[in-house]
Amino acid sequence: MTGPAETLESLHLLPGKVAVVTGGAGAIGAAICARLLECGATVYCFDRHGFSAPEGTVSVAVDVSDGADVTAAVAEVERASGRLDIVVHAAGITRDGRLWKTTAEDWELVLGTNLSSAFHVLHAAVPLMRRTGSGAVVLISSINGERGKVGLSAYSASKAGLNGLARTAARELGGFNIRVNAVAPGWVDTPMTAGVAAEVRDRARDESALGRLGTPDDVARAALFLLSGWGRHITGQVLRVDGGQLIG
Repeated sequence: MTGPAETLESLHLLPGKVAVVTGGAGAIGAAICARLLECGATVYCFDRHGFSAPEGTVSVAVDVSDGADVTAAVAEVERASGRLDIVVHAAGITRDGRLWKTTAEDWELVLGTNLSSAFHVLHAAVPLMRRTGSGAVVLISSINGERGKVGLSAYSASKAGLNGLARTAARELGGFNIRVNAVAPGWVDTPMTAGVAAEVRDRARDESALGRLGTPDDVARAALFLLSGWGRHITGQVLRVDGGQLIG
């Protein structure tokens, strides 16, 4: 049952909430920004210098792999809004290649952008969220962080790290009424996957129990569920949004 002041319609609404979305200019990040805006949140889009932020968001140019840059960006949010309620880490890249062909530079780039950046964001955001007295965090992971994937050693390692970070942060922050979860998409049609060979794309569709590939909004809907009142008793989870691709 819902609480006395809640209705089914109000559970997903986020009026007055302040959100930060890293990688907010990317396909999945932009879809999450759109859903948060739709629900009444003020949304800060953290992305690279020169990016085009989704309409309606507050754009903040930041290198999320740089801890000092992230700290300054979160301080900018605090100065402007005085609070922070929601963090979504959607920033991510890949550098494909078999393990022995992956350069140290590519490894560091992927781990820095995908995983270390999540630490930097949480490290800067958690003190502000603790002062608010509540909060919700979603880290965008991948089913490849659970199963591994040929040619994606750095990417898979980074996403597995996000799952561990989400679970540990959930334990550490639960006492402050801050929930932390991860969303693990399967194949999602985005510019990042557009250049992948057709046979790989077809294989992902064949793996799916639903017989279709995911969209950025499929991921955004799951993230919104975890960030809203609907997910108020969910923390430390990795929610697959893969159309049944990893059922096994």
